[in-house]
Amino acid sequence: MEDYTRKFKVVDKHQEIREILSSVYDALVVKGYNPINQLVGYILSEDPTYITNYNNARTLICRIDRDDLLRELVANYLGK
Repeated sequence: MEDYTRKFKVVDKHQEIREILSSVYDALVVKGYNPINQLVGYILSEDPTYITNYNNARTLICRIDRDDLLRELVANYLGK
């Protein structure tokens, strides 16, 4: 058995959600959609077709659990 230190990358869930939302928002803007309306449609229905495939935005948004997304949005809106 070798003696070496393993390094693991710690993922900040809040930061990851923020980065994904920013990427999805930007992709929606580039494709000419109203990003707020599209994101609200996705959140209410959980239908990924509200999100464009451009720049893997749909794949990215599906990585976030909808409850976590809502929790993060409400906490951010209220400044908590």
